[in-house]
Parts: sequence; structure tokens; C-alpha cells
Amino acid sequence: MADLPVRELECLLILAEELHFGRTAERLRVSQSRVSQLVASLERNIGAQLVHRTSRRVVLTDAGAEFVDRVRPRYYELAGEIDSARRRARAEHSETVRIGFQGIAYEAVTSALTRFSGENPGVALTLQELPLGDPFGAVLTGQVDAAVALLPVREPELSVGFVFPPASRMLAVGQDNPLAGRESVDAEALADVDLVSVSGPAPEYWREVHFPRFTPLGKPIASTVRAATIQEGMTLAATGRYTMLTCRPVADRNRRPDLAYVRVTGFDEASRMGLVWRTSHRCAQLTKLAALFGALTTASVR
Repeated sequence: MADLPVRELECLLILAEELHFGRTAERLRVSQSRVSQLVASLERNIGAQLVHRTSRRVVLTDAGAEFVDRVRPRYYELAGEIDSARRRARAEHSETVRIGFQGIAYEAVTSALTRFSGENPGVALTLQELPLGDPFGAVLTGQVDAAVALLPVREPELSVGFVFPPASRMLAVGQDNPLAGRESVDAEALADVDLVSVSGPAPEYWREVHFPRFTPLGKPIASTVRAATIQEGMTLAATGRYTMLTCRPVADRNRRPDLAYVRVTGFDEASRMGLVWRTSHRCAQLTKLAALFGALTTASVR
């Protein structure tokens, strides 16, 4: 099969549209003399004059017009097939890593994700906010590959790839709440407040850590309202009627004039976040991400 003069064909098709050597050269990003060379080469290859040149205008010859009419649809069909094949090849060789995050993705998380994207340009990283009351559902169903979520996790299908440093437990209260002026309170004081609970299918063991029904000594904690998001819970706390248990990173990044944050002591467990994935679907990219979390967290502590 003879070599197809692809560049020459492209040049002639553009020239047939523009009927101007200068504009054709601009579209091809070549010189006008190069356009003339390409057209002349195609004419020699075919053995017929395709373009009639004058000092003022360019027109196709009858042979040139007929040739363009026959070639144009086939040329663009072939070009479309090549583009489609190229897109399919890119899709087959690209990889997507889907990360869920619960509540708020603060600097330790976003810095690692940014660095991961820079070091792995062939990996498409997508982010999805997870419901506050369903920390592991999207991981278990495969909607995300991993989640940055509040611990603990006791599902046998899940593994923890990285654990962030512990954070102080904080109580969000309205500025008019009597606790607002306190630096800290003991967890037993929660028996005297109405604590925002959470909506969703969170495991009971997880809910008891972050939205407890009893104090460490067993006193019941009232909870008459539920929230679906951190912002919803904070808004409820800001009314002064309710309080919301959270952690210092969230408190630091949700400062507002109608809220105060009080450190809560007396819990057996501090608040901790972790990178959680399905044990059966661990991959090299998630391991890289866990290592980045570790490196950046260690650097920030120094």
C-alpha cells in the first residue's frame, strides 16, 4: 500500500476552506512557502493540477474540487476514528482513585492529596464528602476506594492504612451558654446538656464514641436533635439550646462569633481520624497515599 500523504491532504482540505495561502499557513502553523510545497507535492503524487494560483486569489481546479469532495468525508472519518482510539487508550491506561472525607478535609489531608496528584500524573484523584452519620458505607459499597474518617472502625472487611495523631475532644456551645467561658469541662458535665446526635446508619460502637448516650460514669446524656452534617450541628449549637461534641481540628476551622469551644476531658479515647479502605481492595496507590499522610504529618509535628 502506497504511503498516504496525510500532511498534504490536510493542507489541501484547509486550503479548500480558506482559499488563502496565508490563512492556511496560520492554521497549519507553517510558512506560506511550506503550504505551496505541500500542495505541489500532492499534485505530483496524483498527477493532476488541483489548485489554480493567481496573484490575487486561489481556486480549486475541477479535478481539485472533485478530489476534495471525495476525500474530505473519508479523511475526517479516519481522523475521528484515530481520536476515538486515542481516547480509549488513555482511558485504559489511566487510573482513578476515589477518596471520601468525613466532615472537613483539613490541611494535613489536602496537602497530601495535592502532593499525591503531583507525583502521580497518570492517576485521576476524585474527592467526595461523606455523610457525617455514615463514615464507612461508601467504602464498603465501593463508591469510594478509601475514606478519611473518624475512628474507630471494627468492620472485618475494612482496614486502617494510616492513623492521624490524636486530637482533643471539644464541645461546641453557643456564646450565651454558661459553659462558653470555661477552658475545659469534664465529660461528666455532658449529663447536663442536650447533645446533638447524628443522622445515618453509623455503627453503634462508633456512635458511642463520638455521640455518646452516657458519660464515662454511666450518667445519661440527653439528645433530642440530630444533624446530618457538621455545619448543621454547629448551627444547632449556636442557638444556645444544644451542644455538639467535636474535635480540635474541626473547632479550629469552624470559628464563628456565635460559637465557643470548650475542651472536654475524661474520655478514654481521644478523637482520631484514619485512612480506611476495604481489605480486599488495597492497591499500590492507596499505600502511596498513606505514606504521604505519614510523611507530611510527621513533618508538621517537628
